Amino acid sequence: MTTTTASTAAAASGLSAHRPLRPARIMLYGALTLGLLATLAPFAWMFLGSIKPTGEIVAHPSVWLPRSPTLGNFEQLLSKQNFAVYFFNSTLVAVTCVAGNLLFCSMAGYAFAKMEFAGKRLLFGLVLTMLIVPGVTTFVPLFVLVSNMGLSNSYLGLILPFLVTPLGVFLMRQFIQDIPDSLVEAARLDGAGERRIFLTVIVPLCRPPLATLAILTFLGQWNNFLWPLVIAQTEDRYTLPVALALFSVGANGTNYGLLLAGAVTVVTPIVLLFLFLQKQFIQGIANTGLK
Repeated sequence: MTTTTASTAAAASGLSAHRPLRPARIMLYGALTLGLLATLAPFAWMFLGSIKPTGEIVAHPSVWLPRSPTLGNFEQLLSKQNFAVYFFNSTLVAVTCVAGNLLFCSMAGYAFAKMEFAGKRLLFGLVLTMLIVPGVTTFVPLFVLVSNMGLSNSYLGLILPFLVTPLGVFLMRQFIQDIPDSLVEAARLDGAGERRIFLTVIVPLCRPPLATLAILTFLGQWNNFLWPLVIAQTEDRYTLPVALALFSVGANGTNYGLLLAGAVTVVTPIVLLFLFLQKQFIQGIANTGLK
């Protein structure tokens, strides 16, 4: 009886494994494949173009694979430009903004989620309002404020306006709100203060949203172009996007090889960061309801 049952189950499993795909599923897989190829195509063109001579990049008809691969574009980027300075500036701004957001947004999220104080609803309402206000509407007032503080052409002027973001506060508040109140109350009954509760109870449970916030903040600041363009007034304060935009255009036209090599250099850290934190990023997006 047992042998017959096992054989029947194995046969059913074999039939299900070899069951032909339905047309709807085939169409779904085909659409997803096309979407994936459409998404990856610009990145493939960027990478392949970065190792092409200028003549092949602007050739008509265009060719995908380089006929004479070269690293000359990267050599020009690293040798003829102040690449180290620009890379340091971008790294300093992005990493500092990430650290500030992880600290201050998680603290604000904890206060909004687990503490009671006067004006809590009003303040969180202001945070939600700031989420729907386009950044371009506050750009000029923010620039005037930073300039009046004497922070133009300084690292502090590049960093200070982005140390805390409404999205980060909202993201952390939504996740921390789902943490059981019993954990916090138990810690308070044991005599733990709010700082200890935050550091030993809340933060260890917030790895997914912290990873999500780190990626989003790093991505935004690493690719930020307009703010560094107006704040940085000398080359020693330029970030990579600003430097590439200004120095890839010469007297004889745009240097597409240099531009593509710079784009590969800018994109690579973001891809590596996402691959390193992708599990926590996906979990953080799912748990906080951020769509």
